[in-house]
Amino acid sequence: MFSENWGSNGPISNLRFTLYVLMVPTMPYFLTSTLLFLLGLGVIVWVHSQYHMDIVVTPAEPPADAPLISICVPARDEEKNIRRCVESLLAQTYPNFEIIVLDDRSTDSTPAILADLSSRDARLRVLHGSDLPSGWAGKPHALHQTSASARGEWLCFVDADTFSAPEAIASCYVKALETEADLFTIMTFQELGTFWEKVLMPLVLTAMSVGFSPRKVNDPKERVAVANGQFILIKRSVYDAIGGHEKVKDQIVEDKALSEQVKWNGYRLIVADGHAVARTRMYMSLPQMWEGWTKNIYLGLRDTPSMLLLGAFGATLALIAALFLPVWPLLGLLWFLNGGGWLAVGVIAKSLIVWAALLWARANVSRGLCISRLYALTVPLGAGLFAAIMLTSAWKILSGSGVSWRGRVYHPQ
Repeated sequence: MFSENWGSNGPISNLRFTLYVLMVPTMPYFLTSTLLFLLGLGVIVWVHSQYHMDIVVTPAEPPADAPLISICVPARDEEKNIRRCVESLLAQTYPNFEIIVLDDRSTDSTPAILADLSSRDARLRVLHGSDLPSGWAGKPHALHQTSASARGEWLCFVDADTFSAPEAIASCYVKALETEADLFTIMTFQELGTFWEKVLMPLVLTAMSVGFSPRKVNDPKERVAVANGQFILIKRSVYDAIGGHEKVKDQIVEDKALSEQVKWNGYRLIVADGHAVARTRMYMSLPQMWEGWTKNIYLGLRDTPSMLLLGAFGATLALIAALFLPVWPLLGLLWFLNGGGWLAVGVIAKSLIVWAALLWARANVSRGLCISRLYALTVPLGAGLFAAIMLTSAWKILSGSGVSWRGRVYHPQ
């Protein structure tokens, strides 16, 4: 019967039969590896092709007709950043501005630093925050207080950990007029100092570009809306028309909520690349990053079921990168040493190609953030940490335990 199936007897048919017997039990491993190879390359290309910043802010001269811009800065225990932040704002080339900093009941040396700065320059006004009313989150209340005191035709909300180039306000105002924006926000350059910042932050920034495509944000036909609270420029008339921060008073991620109110009410929302005019140092330690990104991801995933699914997908990809990618070529090598032959060589080759593509992509991200390209090698470590943060955020949603931020605990709504 064998000769009928294989066409003839003799050495050739026996060799074919032997190869068939050897390949049948191992073929699933080879096919699985091929599927992972194609999937891996596809995901790498897709993930790293989502960041398209078509609008770029470059240094520009102040306009001849310069309306008053009120720069509003909330500060709560910001002794490490507030002096650098305010001094960079006082050095602006834009000719007509005021700076309002709200000290949100800081317990460190922030009030003393602000008192020193305000004694030297009348353009800086320091407000002292009132107690947090029921139903309000901390930052919306702080910005609500600053905006109530502001006199400008435009409001510019700047975080205390953001440091502006001298041309920042002028350049963003010019670009806002050019793009006919009602709310103009920029993605600032992220300063990364410690080892853990350089391991985790590049992955988080890539994930954000996947979740919120700049092109979709800038498209009036798309519902996607997001703003970077580190630097937001908005018309005062539009801010008042949408209800200001009182409209989003219970939102911790108030920048995204504010952008949604702007776009969903028919106003023009623009997000641009502002790396050339502003820099931010978000976190300075691993515990700060853990608390901050657990909070941010928690609030992002909590909004809609689709975001929760996207978060689950992202966590899965991160776990695969953290756990499976490092052992994939080793499994191929182990199979080869145990008689896997050319099929095992194929598995090893495909795993190394995926690794090369991933390292090339992550090295480009590292270069863009001005850190060593060698940090691309820390992808498994960073992916594992990122997956842990995402899973922690998802668990806090499902369990109803909420998140803590700046000494306050926020629960699901």
